[in-house]
Amino acid sequence: MTMLHRDRYFSPDPAVRALARSLYDRVASLPLVCPHGHVDPRMLALDEPFPDPAALIVIPDHYVVRMLYSQGVPMEALGIPRLDGAPVERDPRKIWQRFADHFYLFRGTPSGAWLTHELENVFGIRERLDSRAAMRIYDAIEAQLAKPEFRPRALFERFNIEALCTTDAASDTLEPHRQIQASGWKGVVRPTFRPDLAIDILHPSWRQEIERVSDRSGIDIRDYGSYIRALEDRRAFFKSAGATATDHAAVTPYTAELSRAEVDALFARALAGTATADDLHAFTGHMLMEMARMSVEDGLVMQLHPGSYRNHNDLIFERFGPDRGADIPLATEYTRNLRPLLNKYGNEPGFRLVIFTLDETTFSRELAPLAGHYPALRLGPPWWFFDSIEGMLRFRYAVTETAGIYNTAGFNDDTRAFPSIPARHDVARRVDAQFLADLASRHVIEQDEAEAMIVDLAYNLAKDTYRLGEVRDAAGPTA
Repeated sequence: MTMLHRDRYFSPDPAVRALARSLYDRVASLPLVCPHGHVDPRMLALDEPFPDPAALIVIPDHYVVRMLYSQGVPMEALGIPRLDGAPVERDPRKIWQRFADHFYLFRGTPSGAWLTHELENVFGIRERLDSRAAMRIYDAIEAQLAKPEFRPRALFERFNIEALCTTDAASDTLEPHRQIQASGWKGVVRPTFRPDLAIDILHPSWRQEIERVSDRSGIDIRDYGSYIRALEDRRAFFKSAGATATDHAAVTPYTAELSRAEVDALFARALAGTATADDLHAFTGHMLMEMARMSVEDGLVMQLHPGSYRNHNDLIFERFGPDRGADIPLATEYTRNLRPLLNKYGNEPGFRLVIFTLDETTFSRELAPLAGHYPALRLGPPWWFFDSIEGMLRFRYAVTETAGIYNTAGFNDDTRAFPSIPARHDVARRVDAQFLADLASRHVIEQDEAEAMIVDLAYNLAKDTYRLGEVRDAAGPTA
């Protein structure tokens, strides 16, 4: 028995379905390029067995947790640790049973698609997860996790991951990356420079992060000038460790350059602890300009992820901390907000900016026209809430007519859930095959063009966008 239909996500029209299947088959076995994600590099440095199924699949996955919480399952019952140390469920079997009891909630969702693929293709589970099957499936996964072939590095190789990029704070020592490189293992794991905490001057831990950046760089941060020099030093360190990109989160993509006198005074207020919300807004916009300037100089690809209202649920934030599934998309404006940055750096041949959005209304109205003009700009794939079958299709139909596919960045899985990586790439490759099959069936493009484009979407665009090495000939056989 299999839970995965071979033609899943393809059109019911026989001709389109056959073409989509043919296109998918060309790329199904291509290596996975993972240029942006949140896998903990310590996992691959230590290469220790994964914990129990609940700790691996349920507890760390905010997609899973938020859905169950929305249906009345307390986070304590899922083993989510409380900040006050109050008791939570510790029995992984009880946590797994609750997960299985509610697995029906994920029908029709991307999480349901990923989890089903993961259970069958990674762990060999051939029955549907539900209340009755919960413990059989738990025991089967637990038995697999005890085997050497289910350790992180073995799975990395089995998944055929060509390169995986992590996301690391500006102050990170990158010691796990050093350990991986020193171990002699051939897996390619690269860091990504993410300085959000060093830029968020109102964050409670900002001063501590500045002290760490100062310590790591050897530059005493006492003013704005030394702060910039320290960040430049950290970027150089990341690049020497193999980084090819930076990543930045912001509430809005607002960009504007402050005068030196203005930013000196603002940074002094931040150091004194008297900065305001307006200061944060101005400083973030200025620092995005500075990060773009640095990327022009050092060649690191710049990623920008705006538009998330973080930790919307105060009770959950106060009880369990950040990143527990309570982040909500915001309406976001790009055309005016990005104009200062794009006017100054968007025509630079060495600069590359990858933009993501949580506001689908901007795809055809703003982002595709911007990417279809500025040489530096590429559109990141559908992100977070739209990293789904229908979300990916909406993205392709919305942006391709204006920007084509070659002003997009291919696919990245953007995941913390390491065993789900193959599932996420499989969904993307199937959806892109369906999209191209639809165009070819209507002769918007011809079949040979679709055959070249599917290789680019599945593999070449991500490698090229993130400067991860040579791409392959999209016109030749690939499977």
